[in-house]
Amino acid sequence: MRYDNIIEAIGHTPLVRLNRIVRGFKGQYWAKCDHLNPGGSVKDRIGIAMVEDAERKGLLKPGGTIVEGTSGNTGMGLALVAVMRGYKCIFTMADKQSKEKRDLLKAMGADVIVCPTAVEHEDPRSYHSVAEKLAREIPNAYHPDQYSNMSNPEIHFRTTGPEIWEDSEGRITHFVCGVGTGGTITGVGRYLKSKNPKVRIIGADPAGSVLTEYFRTGKLGKGEPYKVEGIGQDYLPATLDFGTIDDMITVSDKDSFLWTRRLARNEGIFAGGSVGTAIGAMLAVAAGCTDDDFVVVLIPDSGSRYLSKVYNNEWMRENRYLEISLPLTAGEIVQSKSESGSRPALIAVAPSDSVSAALEKMQSYDFSQLPVFEEGRPAGAIYEDVILNLALEGKDLKKLVVREAMSEGFPVVHSSSAVDHIMNCITRDCPAVFVDLGNYKYEILTKYDLLHAIAHRLEQPA
Repeated sequence: MRYDNIIEAIGHTPLVRLNRIVRGFKGQYWAKCDHLNPGGSVKDRIGIAMVEDAERKGLLKPGGTIVEGTSGNTGMGLALVAVMRGYKCIFTMADKQSKEKRDLLKAMGADVIVCPTAVEHEDPRSYHSVAEKLAREIPNAYHPDQYSNMSNPEIHFRTTGPEIWEDSEGRITHFVCGVGTGGTITGVGRYLKSKNPKVRIIGADPAGSVLTEYFRTGKLGKGEPYKVEGIGQDYLPATLDFGTIDDMITVSDKDSFLWTRRLARNEGIFAGGSVGTAIGAMLAVAAGCTDDDFVVVLIPDSGSRYLSKVYNNEWMRENRYLEISLPLTAGEIVQSKSESGSRPALIAVAPSDSVSAALEKMQSYDFSQLPVFEEGRPAGAIYEDVILNLALEGKDLKKLVVREAMSEGFPVVHSSSAVDHIMNCITRDCPAVFVDLGNYKYEILTKYDLLHAIAHRLEQPA
């Protein structure tokens, strides 16, 4: 297709079937890929809608300045339009937003003002309040305010909703969407319910947001900080109509980011961190689905804006999100050694063996220490440096027995012991642990075994 400008390319994003990430669930699962809009997010739609509405009403005039508080995506949508229409842009953003978003807006010619995250909505330092102040003070400025601008839900009623309905051939039974301004879920929800009132509209909310609690209790609690960007609120936006929503599901930051990474590695859909919130909510819905259900989840933005965060292993680990996806236990590490072929038979000596025999066994297997077993149980350990010291003292290693030279044995852990507990047991003076597998069976694990198992697990799709 050919377009006269980039704005005309907004919308008509594809519906892509999900396969691996929903394996085992009944029903069909599809992604509405709005991260493929030219500006990289669903917010391209409201960018053009709010500007054109302001132009019709005379609120935005040639040479004017667009001032908006944004998590980044709406700013990009507005910046696209501003470039084509000749407007200036000033955007305020919370400091938790990614550096990529700030840099992207600056690349489009916008000025960006960073404001603190951990302040109330009404605080004069909040990015909402700063945007309102700038709009009042700058001549010929226009503040779209996506949180109260009804062009926001309206454009989704006119475009996103019909696209989903048509591409699903009217079969859609559930729509799952992250909730920020509420414009997308409100507009799409109203349209889908106008076509079929039985379609269930599910909101995905980050833990710490006040929206789910308000939906369930009608009471506006106090929000808590969270890391997911672009969705969730500490107040109620005017653009959000809870009457269109059938349920709200809360998802933690950690689960959101892990599901985001899994979506990329399992489905090839490279999306932003909030998509994991929606995926987590979708899978909660999937648990009750039947073969007749047709579930659509919205993909709001591109992962290219989160390379320094969600897709950065160091950042994920610093924030304690990139941990072992399943509890890594001693038994699992032993099993992985067995499957990889790196688990040789346990080499040990008895207390009655000669020290010279123990030394020969160490040299034969290139070990610096050996466990000592008595009656099928760990009794101690004998170390190469201890044997060498005895030899230097003139001791006869053939007459000396292991019991006379052995040291305290390695700690014994249960097969269900977690990897962090095992790591605490392994020190410079104690290089290994025994894993009690039951029935007088033991396996030895070293720090190398643990690091190898952890590295292997982290290489797996998160």
